[in-house]
Amino acid sequence: MRTFLFYVPLSILFLIPCNVAAAQKPAKEGQPAAPAAPDPRFCIFGAQSGKAFSSEAAFKSVIWKNDVVYIGEAHGRAPDHLAQLEALQAMKVARGSKIVVGFEMLNMTLQPFLDDYSGGKLTEENFLDKIDWKKEWGFDFSLYKPLFDFIRENKLKALALNVPKKVVSKIAREGLGSLSAEEKQYLPEKVEITPHKKYNDYLKASFASGGDAAMDKILTLENYLASMAAWNEGMGARLATFLNANAGYAALVAAGNGHVIYNAAMPASVKARVKGVRQASFYTEDAAICPGTFPKEHKDMANYVWYIAHPKKTGPAQDSEEQPPVLSTDPVVAP
Repeated sequence: MRTFLFYVPLSILFLIPCNVAAAQKPAKEGQPAAPAAPDPRFCIFGAQSGKAFSSEAAFKSVIWKNDVVYIGEAHGRAPDHLAQLEALQAMKVARGSKIVVGFEMLNMTLQPFLDDYSGGKLTEENFLDKIDWKKEWGFDFSLYKPLFDFIRENKLKALALNVPKKVVSKIAREGLGSLSAEEKQYLPEKVEITPHKKYNDYLKASFASGGDAAMDKILTLENYLASMAAWNEGMGARLATFLNANAGYAALVAAGNGHVIYNAAMPASVKARVKGVRQASFYTEDAAICPGTFPKEHKDMANYVWYIAHPKKTGPAQDSEEQPPVLSTDPVVAP
């Protein structure tokens, strides 16, 4: 079934009341101008420095000076996807058509269908049918439609990044050594568990909090960590291969926050494989209001933390990226 998205101005969806004084009246001649009020769309802080990047110009300066930009997401939150679109639009100004958008949402075997769709050879309905979107990803396609529409309209490239689910799932159950030669083709030759302490603590907490039937299928923490390493390295190596083969291209990556956090997952994988690559990662965080100062507990979560207001819904708990769920025998999403 064809899906539709009612486009809402980004300034409305991103509207976060900021803790700043109201803009002052224009200064009289000879007096310094009052500082511009922060743009409510950009409640962004440097995650190492704590510096605010609260204007469109500051945001664009980050996008324009980097070759790879990761905008993390909680998969079911529409404003996170509009943040990705905002970054892609800024990138287009600086890089023209030499842009590739990498999607965690599609595994790499689906690249031919993605090429046909992004190139206008497939209708949206045919594309979703051929890749079996509901089984492959599961979240409403309308969340991602603005990104795909922009790619098609501007003749950009798109890249299916994900490792096939069955491969990641098999590693989680049986370890890296269980893979066949055919299954190994989706991974780089060498896959090692990251030594990054904060990231491993994050994954260990996820494993420990599993507490459901899926945990019965993942017998050891070692296999869980190995599956996450393979997942991240597989996606990172795929993007790196594209960048090394296409000089001058910039990349926007749409992936779960768990593949961005601490720069220990995909960003580390790409950095190790692309010489001199300039990267910026954004961890998206739900916030009712824009913090007046950068929260210390969010230090180092990425290069930047982007605070975005999300509409509150009633009913079942909403998708969250605070902890990546433990992989089941058929992992669908996340981190």
